[in-house]
Amino acid sequence: MKNYNWYSQIIKPSWSPPAWIFGPVWSALYAIIAVSFGAVFWKVFTKQISWLVALPFALNLVFNFSFTPIQFGLRNNLLASIDILLVLGTLIWAMIAVYPYARWITFVNIPYLLWVIFATILQLTVTYLNK
Repeated sequence: MKNYNWYSQIIKPSWSPPAWIFGPVWSALYAIIAVSFGAVFWKVFTKQISWLVALPFALNLVFNFSFTPIQFGLRNNLLASIDILLVLGTLIWAMIAVYPYARWITFVNIPYLLWVIFATILQLTVTYLNK
C-alpha cells in the first residue's frame, strides 16, 4: 500500500479520474483482453493465422503487465511513460494486424484502445508535472 500512497501524493492533472475508477475499468478491459487475445492465440495454435499476427498481442501483454511494477514498484514516471507508449503502439499494431482475419477482435478492442489513449495522455501529463 505504501507505493499506492506515493502515487496519491504526486501531482496529477485536475482531470485525473478518482482512484476507485481504475479497478472497475481494468476489470472490464481484462475481460475483453482475455476473450479477444485468447481468440488470437487460439487461431495461432490451430494454424488459422500466422504467429506474426499474434506477436503484437503478446508484446502488448508484456508491456501492459509491466506498467504497474514500473509505476508503483520502481516509482518511475519516465519508464512508465515509455511503457504506456509501447502498450498503445502494440495495441494499434495488433488491431491492424488481426483486422483482415477477425474484424470482431479489432472492434471489441476499441474500448481498450480508448482507455489506453486516455491513460497515455494521463501518464505523460503526470510525468511532465512531476519532472
